[in-house]
Amino acid sequence: MSATTAPIARMPRAVARVWVKHLLCFAFPLLALSFLSTGPHPWYVALLWLLPMPLVDWLDHKSGAARHEPVPDAPTAPFDAILYALVAIQLLNVVLLGRLFAVQSLWSVDALVALLLVGGNSGISGIVVAHELIHRREAGMRLLGRLMLCTVMYEHFYTEHVRGHHVRVGTRDDPATARFGEAFWPFLRRTIPGQFQSAWRLEAARLGDVDMPWWDPRMRKSRVVHGIAAEWTLALGMLAVFGTSAFLMFLAQAAYAILALEQVNYFEHWGLERTERKVRPCDSWDTDSSFTLFALVGLSRHADHHAYASRPFQQLRHWEESPKLPTGYFAIGYYVTFRNDLFQELMTKRLRERRLGPFATAE
Repeated sequence: MSATTAPIARMPRAVARVWVKHLLCFAFPLLALSFLSTGPHPWYVALLWLLPMPLVDWLDHKSGAARHEPVPDAPTAPFDAILYALVAIQLLNVVLLGRLFAVQSLWSVDALVALLLVGGNSGISGIVVAHELIHRREAGMRLLGRLMLCTVMYEHFYTEHVRGHHVRVGTRDDPATARFGEAFWPFLRRTIPGQFQSAWRLEAARLGDVDMPWWDPRMRKSRVVHGIAAEWTLALGMLAVFGTSAFLMFLAQAAYAILALEQVNYFEHWGLERTERKVRPCDSWDTDSSFTLFALVGLSRHADHHAYASRPFQQLRHWEESPKLPTGYFAIGYYVTFRNDLFQELMTKRLRERRLGPFATAE
């Protein structure tokens, strides 16, 4: 039996240890699943599902550093199975969200908890998993990634991220690179329309004319147009099957997931300026947080991802050369949104120490 098809039971021990740690990525999807499958809830019961959230911040600070290197020639099938399972749970959660709000009011504690849990999880299963899948060489996996993006109404991310961001990262031409001194909310107002416009123009250029109007017949072949049609078909399907409250809740969780994505986009390249044609490890912020690495399907090894975009999450390497965030992704997201001045102070200190960004040529 080949290495790529070896069953989980026959994995080498070193691979099995890493695989088991990556099962942490099921914590958030299953928490959302348990909430949705047991609702509607009395308000005091609904709030119980938020109790694990402070633990997340604590673990992100205290889980220790993950500086291990990937196991060479590890079988891919067990790790791909994690992705497929997360896709299935995300789709099930979307259906259960519709079922819950077919009978529950938007003016309820259930709605607040669903926004935080389901929207937050959609940022994981809907976007983080999609991010992994859209970079794969297999067409079927990329299609699944695009489907996941449809569950958060952000399918154009497929076009912009792969063909735009990865080409222009760390430059003024990249709408997803936060500039030195740029606060989060101005970045958010700039990046969301900027990424959509970039994706639209990339597809228009692929079809023959970067300035073609939206009514041009060639636009029927645009992947961005296909994505808009698919995600709104899904949203209107929620309206038709489950009603107005479910439809609005679906849009709300998508908006929350997009907010979470753009928080990550904001800090992954904040203040960095690419000085060479080839993307280097020092052009992306990493974190050594073990909790972030295993809870977010390897997303935190962002420097190696930009160097080798199609490399599977379990094969991403640790780079000592990359600048390191003050803490893990979950904790840094709080600083980005609620203590942005402190976030910028901490990040500026690290840029100065590493002589990166505006300090690259300092004496």
